[in-house]
Amino acid sequence: MNKIYPFFLNGQKYITSDNLTISDLVYYFGYNKSLLVVEYNQFICRQTEWDKIFIQENDKIEIVTIVGGG
Repeated sequence: MNKIYPFFLNGQKYITSDNLTISDLVYYFGYNKSLLVVEYNQFICRQTEWDKIFIQENDKIEIVTIVGGG
């Protein structure tokens, strides 16, 4: 039986039983990978690490999109 646990993405609570990575979340929510900054438990994550970081219980993830303009 899979363990069900909560995590927080951009301040909103989600519940999962899957072994999700940061890359999985980015893909699932349809973000453009080239325009993101990801903060994982208050630390900025390099994109090269996204496949290696598995979401754990009560993790706090912030995904910020970069928007250009003038």
